[in-house]
Amino acid sequence: MNRPQSLTDLFLAFTRLALQGFGGVLAVAQRELVERLGWMSKEEFVETLAIAQVLPGPNVVNLSMMIGDRFFGLRGAITALAGMLLAPAVIVLLLAVAYGELSRHPIAVNALRGMGAVSAGLILATGIKLLPALKKSPLGRPLALGMALLAFVLIALLRWPLVYVLAVLGGAGMLVAWWRMKP
Repeated sequence: MNRPQSLTDLFLAFTRLALQGFGGVLAVAQRELVERLGWMSKEEFVETLAIAQVLPGPNVVNLSMMIGDRFFGLRGAITALAGMLLAPAVIVLLLAVAYGELSRHPIAVNALRGMGAVSAGLILATGIKLLPALKKSPLGRPLALGMALLAFVLIALLRWPLVYVLAVLGGAGMLVAWWRMKP
């Protein structure tokens, strides 16, 4: 397993990650951290992402801080966070100024809608790519996929509030995992 050699390595990796996946960083994070850099296995990525998702704040920001902390402690967490946020913050500010001028043009509005669809596709592709990691999950692939399908039905089709779906399915998933993992 590889690891970043310095705080500068960590900062540059997360800056590159943030710039590659502007608006859809999760898909890029998996490719960069697991496949390209080799800092984590697929299973470690899925486990760390699962924790990052239940913490308040954006998943990838939480993920970056957890990875930075893993390698360099608090200094690593702050460095990884800075790498994730600095360049995108500058870009967003510049885009806000540009959008103020372009918002009256339908082409600009349609381009933003198209970017949203691309981002959704990237997230779906990442989920499919990480399916093999479910073999080692205490839930197992069939139950995890069933819960994902049920979450989709409850949120997208039945319009349940996300907080209720997370409470019910997340709680059920934790109970099943705990039951299957106890000695």
